Amino acid sequence: MFIGELANATCVGVETVRFYEREGLLPEPPRTEGGYRVYDVDAVRRIRFILRAKELGFTLADTKELLELRVTDPDACGDVEGAARAKITDVEARIQELERIRTVLGDLVLACAANERTGECPILDSLAAEPERKGG
Repeated sequence: MFIGELANATCVGVETVRFYEREGLLPEPPRTEGGYRVYDVDAVRRIRFILRAKELGFTLADTKELLELRVTDPDACGDVEGAARAKITDVEARIQELERIRTVLGDLVLACAANERTGECPILDSLAAEPERKGG
């Protein structure tokens, strides 16, 4: 299949396919005598793998590493498990940060509701304030 057909089959743009090639996530395909790229069904599988990994929060670098493990080392399940565990830790940290943000925003909304119509807005004041330093 040609690049447009691959893009349609995977619901990505042609430029995305080219980007994945440049980044080494998708091997450069053979070309016809006229210079057109010709992809096989493995390219569809790889792009779908990339998209699923992205949905799970893996970076392009993480995804490239996972693809390399998949291709070069069929016994690398432990490495893949380690990458998944690291991603879980990252997701849990992001959830904690988002919960903290939700709490702060909720407090700001309550403060704003209590202020009624004054010239000051607790939300805007809070955003303009100096950020708290983490750690020492």
